Amino acid sequence: MLDLTQLPPLSLYIHFPWCVRKCPYCDFNSHAVKNGIPEKDYVQALLRDLENHLPDIWGRSIQTIFMGGGTPSLFSPEAMDDLFVGLRSRLNLKPDIEITLEANPGTVEQGKFAEFRDTGINRLSIGIQSFNEDHLQKLGRIHNRKEAIRAAELAHDAGFDNFNLDLMFGLPGQSLEQALADIKTAMDLEPAHLSHYQLTIEPNTLFYSQPPQLPDEDRIWDMQTQCQHTLAERGYAHYEISAYARAKRQCQHNLNYWQFGDYLGIGAGAHGKISNSASQSITRHWKHRHPQEYLAINEGQSVLAGEKPLQQDDLILEFMMNVLRLKDGVESQLFSLHTGLPLELVEDACNKAREQGWMEPDSQRIKPTPKGQLFLNDLLGLF
Repeated sequence: MLDLTQLPPLSLYIHFPWCVRKCPYCDFNSHAVKNGIPEKDYVQALLRDLENHLPDIWGRSIQTIFMGGGTPSLFSPEAMDDLFVGLRSRLNLKPDIEITLEANPGTVEQGKFAEFRDTGINRLSIGIQSFNEDHLQKLGRIHNRKEAIRAAELAHDAGFDNFNLDLMFGLPGQSLEQALADIKTAMDLEPAHLSHYQLTIEPNTLFYSQPPQLPDEDRIWDMQTQCQHTLAERGYAHYEISAYARAKRQCQHNLNYWQFGDYLGIGAGAHGKISNSASQSITRHWKHRHPQEYLAINEGQSVLAGEKPLQQDDLILEFMMNVLRLKDGVESQLFSLHTGLPLELVEDACNKAREQGWMEPDSQRIKPTPKGQLFLNDLLGLF
C-alpha cells in the first residue's frame, strides 16, 4: 500500500501522429500524411479522450501542456484554437501555464507562428537536428539550412521569447568541426533553450535495418564535451543529460517528467501516469497507436489500449531513471512524495552509489555526480 500524502504536479501531453514523411531514425508514433489530416475529427477525438479521464484528475490543475508528435504544426491555427477552447472548458489550467508546440521548419508558413501564439501557445520546440545540408539529407529531413534559420527568425518575429531548438550530434559522417558549427549557428539564433542529443539507432526504424556509418566513440565523446563547453560559454546551463537553457528557461513540462510528476496523455499512442490518493495507486495508461483505430472509437467508449498499476519495483526504478538525468538531482524527500514509498527503501542503494562516486555525498539530495551520469546504466543497476 502506498502512502500518497499529496499528489504531484500534473501535466498534459497531447500527441499528433502525422508527419509529412517518416524520418529514418524516428521510432515515435508518426505516420506520413497521405490524403490530408482529418483535423476536426481528431480534435473531437482528443476531447472525447480527455473527457474519459476527467474523473481521474478531478479538482487538479494542469501545470504544463506539451503537444508532440509527429508534427503538431501541420495542424492549422484554427484547429488548435478549437482544441484550446475545448481544453479550457474542461480543465483548470494554471494561470501562467507553459504551453509548448513541436514544430518542424519544413511546415513553417509566414504568419503561422503568430496565429499559434494567438491561441495561447507560448513556447515552441523546433526540430532542426542540423544546419548542415548533407546531414539534413542523410537524416531524411524535409527542410534545408535556410528554412531552419528562417524558422527561428519567424519564432522571434511572432513574439516567442521562449523557444527550443533540437539538435543532434554523432551524425553519419559528421566531424567535430561540423558539430560545433551546428551549435554555434543555433546559439546565434538566440533560442532560450537547446536540446542536444546523440543520434542513436532504435529498433523499428529504417536506420536499424539499414545502419549508416556513424562516428566512433572517441569522436562522439569529443563532440559532446566540446559542444557542452561552448554552450556553457554562451550562458546555456546544462541541467539535464541533453538539455541546456538560459536562466529560468528550463522546460517546465520536461522537468515535471524528470521529477516523476504526473501527466495525462491523450491522442493516438499517447502515454500517461496518474496518481490517485483515494485508491493509493499510481497507474500508467496508453492509447491505441494507429490514427484510424484511435479515430474509430465512438463517443462514450474508452480509447485505452492498456493500463498498468505500478508496483514497488517499478516505482523505484522509474523514479531513479528520471531524476538521475537531472544534473542537480532532487531533494531526497521528493522520492516519498512522488512515489508514496518510504525513503528507506532506496537508502542502501544510494549509499552504495555514493561509495562508488556515482552520487553526491549529501544525503538530503538524490544527485548524480558527473561520473554517475557517465555511468548512468551502472548507477541505475543498483536500484
